Amino acid sequence: MTELNIMEAMLGEGEDNALIRFTMGSAFIKHGKYEQAVEQLAKAVELKPDYTTAWLKYAQALIETGRTEESISTLEKGISVATEKNDTQSLKEMQNLLNSLQI
Repeated sequence: MTELNIMEAMLGEGEDNALIRFTMGSAFIKHGKYEQAVEQLAKAVELKPDYTTAWLKYAQALIETGRTEESISTLEKGISVATEKNDTQSLKEMQNLLNSLQI
């Protein structure tokens, strides 16, 4: 059973949380299914708004779908969350990605 199958089975059993959605989103990114990744990662940050890594992956998936403006907005939100949490690694990655989009 693949990672996606396991997560889908968990959702089917009524389990739903940010980690499941993040894992599904990350797996969709690995398989080049960016629209599905966007959907899952949006749900992850909705369920856990302080999930900094999910904000980063969400922005990356948006970029892959050509939704640059949305990704910029997502990165700005994620940077705010990372700053509040003092999550320096995610903060640095999101700032670098944002800078690359604004050039």
